[in-house]
Amino acid sequence: MITNNRILIVDDLHPVFKEKAQALGYVVDDRPLITREETLRIISDYAGIAVRTKFLIDKEIIDAAVNLRFVARAGAGLDNIDVAYAKSKSIELLNAPEGNCDAVGEHAVGLLLTVANKFRNSDRQIRSGIWDREGNRGWQLKGKTVGIIGYGFMGQSFAKKLSGFDVKVIAYDKYKTGFSDNYAREVSMEEIVKQSDVLSLHIPLTAETRQLVNEEYFLHFRKPILFLNTARGEIVNTQAVLKAIEKGKIIGAGLDVLEVEKFPKLGEQPWYDALVANGNVLLTPHVAGWTFDSYREISEVLANKLAALKNPE
Repeated sequence: MITNNRILIVDDLHPVFKEKAQALGYVVDDRPLITREETLRIISDYAGIAVRTKFLIDKEIIDAAVNLRFVARAGAGLDNIDVAYAKSKSIELLNAPEGNCDAVGEHAVGLLLTVANKFRNSDRQIRSGIWDREGNRGWQLKGKTVGIIGYGFMGQSFAKKLSGFDVKVIAYDKYKTGFSDNYAREVSMEEIVKQSDVLSLHIPLTAETRQLVNEEYFLHFRKPILFLNTARGEIVNTQAVLKAIEKGKIIGAGLDVLEVEKFPKLGEQPWYDALVANGNVLLTPHVAGWTFDSYREISEVLANKLAALKNPE
């Protein structure tokens, strides 16, 4: 029987989401191992679907989900959802950037300190019997200018985490104005490229931002920069990062995300060997927003947003 209060969880969410959804009156089917094909066969029975990154919520899924009222995305971005098509079907989209913004902010600081102070090279060399103080001399943050692109929950969190380092934080957001606060000053993109010693990306992946950061993008910066990306890998052209390092435009890069993620496909990329061999690049596997703490917080935020929707029938 088709009802209007059933939620299908197709991914690994913290149990608190299911608990709170049930308390709201929903019937929750928690099936984290379900396949896309299985989902297509049964999604018409559900009013809601909860997902992280397992598969795309695209036109095919949405067309099959004839009773769908909402998609709950356990994470910050909506890039694995066909947002325009979902909205055309009056489907509510819930996400939870508030749930992992502190994790992302802390991770970005960790990347920055590690890259600036060459922690990775130092550790690796000592383990190999090399003691090289001069070759591993780093840069302190005090007095530097940190440029942030995108001042939503993630950008704001990073700025706040930097407040004890005596840095100047400037931020540009194409879609916001008047957002200067105690942690960052709103500036134009022209000021970002003129002043930044550090550049950190905190923008969503959209058709407009895909491959936004390319060779030409880095050429505009007046000073060599430390470059961080904890947003989405497809925003940045990886080969352009490597070329900018080679030309001295980038001193070091901390990348939590890549254009292509997961093996074996990652290892097949033409730039992969050069990337992993480059001592000025620090890599983490898309974990900036994925701490033990944020795992729960994301689901709590999502459940609270679910509560704000119209009660199930």
